Amino acid sequence: MNISIITVVWNNKDTIRDAIESVLSQTYKNIEYIIIDGASTDGTVEIIKCYGNEISKFISEPDNGLYDAMNKGIKLATGDIIGILNSDDVYINNQVIEKVVKVFQEKKVDSVYADLVYVRPDALENVVRHYDSSHFHPDKFAYGWMPAHPTFFVKREMYKKYGYFKTDYKIAADYELLVRFLKKYKISYYYLNEIIVKMRTGGVSTSGLKSNYILNKEIIQACKENGVSTNWIKVLSKYPTKLMGLIKK
Repeated sequence: MNISIITVVWNNKDTIRDAIESVLSQTYKNIEYIIIDGASTDGTVEIIKCYGNEISKFISEPDNGLYDAMNKGIKLATGDIIGILNSDDVYINNQVIEKVVKVFQEKKVDSVYADLVYVRPDALENVVRHYDSSHFHPDKFAYGWMPAHPTFFVKREMYKKYGYFKTDYKIAADYELLVRFLKKYKISYYYLNEIIVKMRTGGVSTSGLKSNYILNKEIIQACKENGVSTNWIKVLSKYPTKLMGLIKK
């Protein structure tokens, strides 16, 4: 079983090497690693080129944003399964892909997701928060909850059948895609009860009141587009639970 991992990057020379190394160090070897760069000018391209043929496919050109770049990578992919690793993120160890593929083989599902931890940007061992996906159910989309997207792996045929990321979303196209796949079209899934990704804090969807307003507005839009009844009260109800998680931490 072949798996395609896609990393999208733009001017991120400080962390791109970590992402690349975490993919190339995986014990599972049937990996097609695709990097889509948005015409970086800060030295990111030079770092990527240092890896030569270890990167299966590499494109550096202007794009129309994060989700357009992700779609480019998906359309280039040839693997049976597709995973997306952000350029700020790393897999927690070198056995992640091996474990994910084993789940696909044994459980015969369309998708797999797991847990992640948020970490300090300059200290990957300093955990800020645990994103626990164990209690997820498609009905929870109405309340602003989804599985941790960086841990989401899905059969490539699902993209062909049900579509790609919607590029009119600024922040929550990943949310919309998961609502569409898991709730509207009811693809099968399995929860892998492990932390498999470390995600640096400070991303566009995790910082700032304006970003959070746009995020929640797009979550409501995503639900409505896919036939899920929700409202601001339901979506905002997730925050007390998140706050309790931070207090416990």
